[in-house]
Amino acid sequence: MSKAKYVYLFGNKEAEGNAKMKNLLGGKGANLAEMNLIGVPVPPGFTITTEICTLYNEKGRDYAINLIKDDVVKAVAHVENIMGMKFGDKENPLLVSVRSGARASMPGMMDTVLNLGLNDLAVEGIAAKSGNPRFAWDSYRRFVQMYGDVVLGMKPESKESEDPFEIIIDDIKKKRGVKLDTELTADDMKELVKEFKAAVKKQTGKDFPDDPWEQLWGAIMAVFDSWMNERAILYRKLNKIPDEWGTAVNVQAMVFGNMGEDSATGVAFTRDAATGENIFNGEYLINAQGEDVVAGIRTPQQITLEGSRRWAKLANISEEERKEKYPSLEEAMPEVYKELYEVQDKLEKHYRDMQDMEFTIQDRKLWLLQTRNGKRTGAAMVKIAMDMLKEGLIDKDEAIMRVEPNKLDELLHPVFDKDAVAKAKVVAKGLPASPGAAAGQVVFHADDAEKWAAEGKKVVLVRIETSPEDLKGMNSAEGILTARGGMTSHAAVVARGMGKCCVSGAGSIKVDYKARTLEMGGHKYKEGDYISLNGSTGEVYDGLIKTVDPELSGYFGQLMKLADKKARLYVRTNADTPHDAQVARDFGAKGIGLCRTEHMFFGGDKIIAMREMILAEDEKGRRKALEKLLPMQRTDFEGIFEAMQGLPVTVRLLDPPLHEFVPHDEKGQKEMAKVMGVSVSTIKAKVEELSEFNPMLGHRGCRLGNTYPEITEMQTRAIIEAAMNLRDKKIDARPEIMIPLTGTLAEMKMQENIVRETAEKVFEERGKRIDYLVGTMIEVPRAALTADQIAQSAEFFSFGTNDLTQMTFGYSRDDAGKFLPIYIEKGILKNDPFQVLDQEGVGQLVEMAVKKGRKTRKKIKLGICGEHGGEPSSIEFCHRVGLDYVSCSPYRVPIARLAAAQANIMNKRSWKKKNK
Repeated sequence: MSKAKYVYLFGNKEAEGNAKMKNLLGGKGANLAEMNLIGVPVPPGFTITTEICTLYNEKGRDYAINLIKDDVVKAVAHVENIMGMKFGDKENPLLVSVRSGARASMPGMMDTVLNLGLNDLAVEGIAAKSGNPRFAWDSYRRFVQMYGDVVLGMKPESKESEDPFEIIIDDIKKKRGVKLDTELTADDMKELVKEFKAAVKKQTGKDFPDDPWEQLWGAIMAVFDSWMNERAILYRKLNKIPDEWGTAVNVQAMVFGNMGEDSATGVAFTRDAATGENIFNGEYLINAQGEDVVAGIRTPQQITLEGSRRWAKLANISEEERKEKYPSLEEAMPEVYKELYEVQDKLEKHYRDMQDMEFTIQDRKLWLLQTRNGKRTGAAMVKIAMDMLKEGLIDKDEAIMRVEPNKLDELLHPVFDKDAVAKAKVVAKGLPASPGAAAGQVVFHADDAEKWAAEGKKVVLVRIETSPEDLKGMNSAEGILTARGGMTSHAAVVARGMGKCCVSGAGSIKVDYKARTLEMGGHKYKEGDYISLNGSTGEVYDGLIKTVDPELSGYFGQLMKLADKKARLYVRTNADTPHDAQVARDFGAKGIGLCRTEHMFFGGDKIIAMREMILAEDEKGRRKALEKLLPMQRTDFEGIFEAMQGLPVTVRLLDPPLHEFVPHDEKGQKEMAKVMGVSVSTIKAKVEELSEFNPMLGHRGCRLGNTYPEITEMQTRAIIEAAMNLRDKKIDARPEIMIPLTGTLAEMKMQENIVRETAEKVFEERGKRIDYLVGTMIEVPRAALTADQIAQSAEFFSFGTNDLTQMTFGYSRDDAGKFLPIYIEKGILKNDPFQVLDQEGVGQLVEMAVKKGRKTRKKIKLGICGEHGGEPSSIEFCHRVGLDYVSCSPYRVPIARLAAAQANIMNKRSWKKKNK
């Protein structure tokens, strides 16, 4: 039996892995191997597989090390052989980087250690060999700082505290009278190493490790540990990445961007990650290393001349100053730029997707450290997919699959009103890091942003620079503003991935964390003051600015047309007003799948008449009140039918328990007593009579219509008369009457009879007829189990998965929030079943009802109208079990249309794979 392989080598244009092995090697490891195979310059190294991460978390450090120890020793020798250097040698030492790499990109969420292998002897060897003592000691101090943070846990003591290493650096810079790290000398770097090590000893009680092998194992295990750190767990939760995937570890020979003016480090994108524009772009720093570009500590320079000029204009910097202080890579190192441009073109064509690349330039030699499919905004995602389709890089199916349905939500967010912006006061300007409009109260710390947002407040998170620890706050905020950082900073990259508005690198703002104040535009803002951000222009405005609905771009429309051609499922909307119906229709809805009539009874005269009906002593009194409600209901239906003319409209008859409509306050009870000419005590007694211990399982839905048939009669008359009134005006109304909460054929049949008898009376009165359907909402488990019987009466089923989930799990929707987050955190449930359809349990009932319903009535129309109708994975399930349509809220219609197309493509691909 062959030994399992856990370590894969790459280097010298050879590799044991490739791009298809992401599950095993992680995204970074698989792409490093692939770049080797296609001739891109990559430093040699090896990848420890994701399986070891899983085993490490299950069985511990010693087990994991013993499993791979021999292979790691051989792998280090492989790198030594290629580089002509020796790990741990004092004269010609090999230094390595240790990086994480999960199969799904998680930028900044896990840990990295650079320059590993340095100690007091090795640093002297590097200084002598390179002839550059400052570079050697700079690398050493970076290593101690990074290792101390990542492996030894040297973190700030509180949210107001600074990084313990940065405090030491700032002190030395003040003593030397310099502003930048690059202005510190070799002796300054020596002093930093000494003080850093002393800080490590003081905080941890142990000496900094000198043995390179001890350092290597510490870093490898720290990267595995970082898979389970708080920010990585949160990121996976936000992006639905399973915990069991684990991360790989990539160990690579170091190449150095901090060797002087001929060395640099940078990040580049083959297309604009914010807009999708087909333009090569990115940022770099001379004499820098690793995280310097994304950390936002120094002002990065643009890679292209065009990008540099555009940046200078935004930053209000003259062309002369730009050339002197911030030249583009294209100007500073034209040969290297030319090679980088050719590499990015090669990688995009090879991967057929926008690439996000990290690179290092050592003595004017280019090295690629990573490539991955770049994070992008919703607008960029759509544009890139449609552009690549036109360019012939991808086909129609791939263009549809390239867009994440939920990212379309970003395109539907409100934007600033142009007139309001014209009058607004600009108080600062930064880089347009992530498009969109955001307005809210200023907060300075991530946990405060999370807390305020949970209280219903809209907040803007303001930071000097963000770090991965700020993820929770960034997710809770409406927008992010930073004083430091460029277009590839942590704030910019993560914000774009989240679809959050972000303005980065607003250098004129002054942030004081301790005082919790922000100074900009000659004004001091305190925590809680309002500001607005324009992530498309980089402008920061005083106060709140009015927003309006966006105009959808041509690329969006093109994608939607393409999606509709590829989808089998069609999409309806849940809408109760003509306005919502029109919004949904504009977004491409093919009808209404749920019109909740109870929402029409609130407000003005309607609620008075409704209460009069409920509180009446007998049927005669109820009918009298219903006569008042009839014209109001009819008018409401006419508006909705007109907005959806030519398309079907499913109207659900009254569903909630009657107690929801009656006045529970003294003022309302007095008002109703006066209207009905009875005593307040009579009204109070009636209200108490209507109260139930468990109203959601009580007198509601079809039970109301069967005990008070006059309610069903009135609503049916209103629906049919409204449709006929519109037909008289040559407007095509297509009503479908839905009976709620059916559990037995008998109660369904009774309601159907009332509906049909009432409709026949209207037809007789009018002397003409219209087509209509009568169906039911399947939301009681018994209805799913006996769907073959219920289909004898129902012409359509609409699955009300909100209640079906509630009744199947036995969870109260109103109370489940108290325990569901804990259940998800503890792994009892993978998802909130009210947000993502439970396919194993609730889904089984749906599938059963579909089969049974079609067995009885072959052409029965089948749809879903619960909240799951707008959730992509649930839509894929609906496609698979054979529903005809999904129905969702108006603003999720485009998301559902795209998800429906993807469901069809995925299932066809799956079928082809099985039947090869």
